[in-house]
Amino acid sequence: MNVGVLGSGDVGKALGQGFVQLGHRVMMGSREPNSAGAVAWAAAAGPNASHGTFAQTAQFGDVVVLATLGVASANAIRLAGTDQFRGKLVLDATNPLDASKGMPPVLVGGVGDSGGEKHQRLLPDAHVVKAFNTVGHALMFRPQLPGGPPDMFICGQSADAKKRAAEICSAGRSSTSAESAPRTTSRRCAWCGCWRG
Repeated sequence: MNVGVLGSGDVGKALGQGFVQLGHRVMMGSREPNSAGAVAWAAAAGPNASHGTFAQTAQFGDVVVLATLGVASANAIRLAGTDQFRGKLVLDATNPLDASKGMPPVLVGGVGDSGGEKHQRLLPDAHVVKAFNTVGHALMFRPQLPGGPPDMFICGQSADAKKRAAEICSAGRSSTSAESAPRTTSRRCAWCGCWRG
């Protein structure tokens, strides 16, 4: 499977490395075609790893992962081109948080909306599933915890897309808890992401 990861920060690198270890081909995307972080990650991750622009990465992926800063995700989608996401599973690992004025961060959009809802509106022909945003990047792939893997809460509109997302989480040895309703559960996932320790 080809996986496009939009974002070259800690979350993008952790998920990208996880997909590589599972035997998938991964492209890490950034605003700039030769982002130092993406270039270094691809060189270290091996022959199944590459890097490119947001547009190249979204086109490459059979599955696309949103792993940018939450406040940058809409711009990353626009730079990638919404047509590149058509018909694809989009795993949304972002949290709509703005830390530009210090900590604690502010939830962008307040409590009446969520990043997952916003991304689905921006990508009406894709299948957005909120996932991986309720744990830190160190716990996203094969976490070693005394009580076993953490629950990975997922939510989205499409039952088939949620099933695929759950299978991906399970392959990375995270147990999953899938919610059905797209609106309120996406907000709950965002709140969990805000309050994780």
